[in-house]
Amino acid sequence: MATTDEARRIDLARQGDRNAFAELVRAHQGPVRALLRRLSGGQCALADDLAQETFLRTWQSLPRFRGEAGFGTWLYRIAYNTYLMHVRSAKGAAEAHAANLDESENQDTSSMPSMDGVAHGEVQRALLILSPAERAAILQCYYLGLSHAEAATVLNCPLGTVKSHLHRALGKLRDHLGESMNKRVSDAPYEQPLRA
Repeated sequence: MATTDEARRIDLARQGDRNAFAELVRAHQGPVRALLRRLSGGQCALADDLAQETFLRTWQSLPRFRGEAGFGTWLYRIAYNTYLMHVRSAKGAAEAHAANLDESENQDTSSMPSMDGVAHGEVQRALLILSPAERAAILQCYYLGLSHAEAATVLNCPLGTVKSHLHRALGKLRDHLGESMNKRVSDAPYEQPLRA
């Protein structure tokens, strides 16, 4: 749920107030860039380009924001759709694949997810073995802390599909990362409560 200040900024931005929108961008750019960086396999330049495109699309779509989902959830949905459009383009898919191969050893791992006993780089490489849908589900639920229902809204798929993606992804990560992953995942809650 949006705070009173955020709700005010959203209303002003919907009326065309660029300063209010700039405040919304400042408040949300870190999480959006981090999500896109993780979705893109640690490619910072690509993530920054996709974040810029996300906020441009958000500005253009603000008049259609109905508030049925939280602003952050709606924004993550736009970011995810922007990422998918990039991946679906033939040029984007080829660039992403080549960049993943080139950058796998040169990634900025300072803000990557970590697990006890597993290096940041190893976690990032493990995320790359997942399908884009599985990686997105993991990032939405475990990195952003969204509930399964919120992730389903962002990913535009049924709740059961999110749970299936998570189940398959966690299995692949367990196989790839071994015992340290088994301990960490078994300690994690299966479903996170909805936030107020």
